[in-house]
Amino acid sequence: MRRIAAPLAVNVALVAIAALTLFPLAWMAAVSLMAPGEASTYPPPLLPERATLANYRELFAHAGMARYLFNSVLLSVSVTLLAVLFNVAAGYAFAKLEFHGRARLFRWMLGALVIPGQVAMVPLFLLLKQMGLVNSYGGVIVPAMASIFGIFLVRQYALSIPDDLLDAARIDGASELRIFRVVVLPVLKPIIVTLAVFTLLGTWNDFMWPLIVLSDSHLYTLPVALASLSREHVADNELMMAGAVVTTVPVLLVFLLLQRYYVQGLMAGSVKA
Repeated sequence: MRRIAAPLAVNVALVAIAALTLFPLAWMAAVSLMAPGEASTYPPPLLPERATLANYRELFAHAGMARYLFNSVLLSVSVTLLAVLFNVAAGYAFAKLEFHGRARLFRWMLGALVIPGQVAMVPLFLLLKQMGLVNSYGGVIVPAMASIFGIFLVRQYALSIPDDLLDAARIDGASELRIFRVVVLPVLKPIIVTLAVFTLLGTWNDFMWPLIVLSDSHLYTLPVALASLSREHVADNELMMAGAVVTTVPVLLVFLLLQRYYVQGLMAGSVKA
């Protein structure tokens, strides 16, 4: 009896925790389908009396949500591709290539991890201003092209690649670029997907930096645009929830599609560490 009771109690507790975690998301989706003002009644309803897509039509027809959605997709995909390229190359170089000052430079980079990102925002903004990248997508993309955490993540995983495998490829006459493309990248696939998911989620959900760099409303990303709309429609809960659904669903679908590779990369990285 005890053998059955213990696993049952654990499963019930996990189901309860999952329900508590998912309830706000489920209610957000339900409110987005309610008629204007329906969610403001007391007690607030859990489900719409008559589901409607009017809030979504309002977002895309009059609030310009399609433009903001395109901006977020463009920036997130661009940053993810560039960040994966630079972080994977740098992480592999720190792990397997010999060059002068490698260990010292890597220690300095790790030391910079303890500095809060907000501290660097002012000098970074001034630097981008001198480069003419303020109020442009370049101001969002360039600072995110490489990160210390991304380089560290790839480096720790790349340390597991056997040196004999790389030496054998060099003996066969393969160039370093070919070794990186043919030998290294397939081995790093789990951590590349993990890094891509981290970067995509971080860029998509980023609010502070796009708010600082982008001043023209037509350049806004979804989080910034949603905050701007909330000031204009402060009492329109249903419309704001519809905007929150539009902001949440794309990255949620990406995460679910890549979940297997993401978990595989995290587990492999923890074992290799």
